[in-house]
Amino acid sequence: MSKLVVEVFSKKGCCLCKEAKDVIGRVKCELPFYLKEVDISANDDLFRRYNDHVPTVYINGKKSFKFKVDETEFRKRVRKEIIKAGLLRVWNKANLPTR
Repeated sequence: MSKLVVEVFSKKGCCLCKEAKDVIGRVKCELPFYLKEVDISANDDLFRRYNDHVPTVYINGKKSFKFKVDETEFRKRVRKEIIKAGLLRVWNKANLPTR
């Protein structure tokens, strides 16, 4: 079973990051996904790459939001990925070779 992964690249003291994480937290109470928070301050390469671009949110490895996370749109995109994963599982089961 594949997991739906939401990654949030953020840094301490960033008010936009806090707002984004609050939105994501509210949606997480309703929909199942794995949340990975990445503090860019802990890694020089990530800090250089994302310093002026936080928060950046990826859904299943796809860049989905930067700076602001719209709650309705985030919920919609997470649901879409959940549905896609469910359909993929059904398709994989239907196409298993029979003995």
